[in-house]
Amino acid sequence: MSVTEAIEAVDLAETPLRELNRRLHGADVAPRWRVTHPNGAHAVAVGIDADIEVDVDGHVGYYCAGMNQHATVRVHGNAGVGLAENIMSGTVIVDGYAGQSCAATGRGGLVVVRGDASARCGISMKGVDIVVEGSVGHMSAFMAQKGALVVCGDAGEALGDSIYEARVYVRGTVASLGADCVEKQMRPEHVAELADLLERAGRTERAEEFRRYGSARNLYHFKVDNAGAY
Repeated sequence: MSVTEAIEAVDLAETPLRELNRRLHGADVAPRWRVTHPNGAHAVAVGIDADIEVDVDGHVGYYCAGMNQHATVRVHGNAGVGLAENIMSGTVIVDGYAGQSCAATGRGGLVVVRGDASARCGISMKGVDIVVEGSVGHMSAFMAQKGALVVCGDAGEALGDSIYEARVYVRGTVASLGADCVEKQMRPEHVAELADLLERAGRTERAEEFRRYGSARNLYHFKVDNAGAY
């Protein structure tokens, strides 16, 4: 985008949130936006389907940038529950912390959290890539099907419970692994994937410093011998 393009400014202290989202969904939507005084509002910048940039100056509540397609949304603050829920493409970046269920059910795109993410980060993810520069809470990557969760800090209890084919990379410690989640070998293709994700997120850690976790595939088909793991 050209640096000469005007920035569309919206002050949520004066403009209703529905009006902001209506304008972001317009056919002739402006390419660059700055949203001020969100004051923890829920559903800020949801459902965008355009290659635009939206900067939110302050903290947001639930479901910010949910269902995002193509857009780059940056939150210069903290985010509540369900950040970038069901993201399809594009990029969502939070300078602070993210609440529970960050990028839940996400199907594509990249989500970056500069601080910590709470419980169930990446729950049921279906293709999204998530990079958390801090730590994640319990049950993160629960039933994660596809994509990658990168944790530069530590992971809470039951990491990757009932995971499918998603990949989880953790640099720090893991409190415990969930059902059917095991540590796996870091092969060259995983090192390359992780290095690319770290670079895209603006991180300087080396991929070799991380460990990989994924499915042992014992829960793919019911076996009575595994009943205790369900």
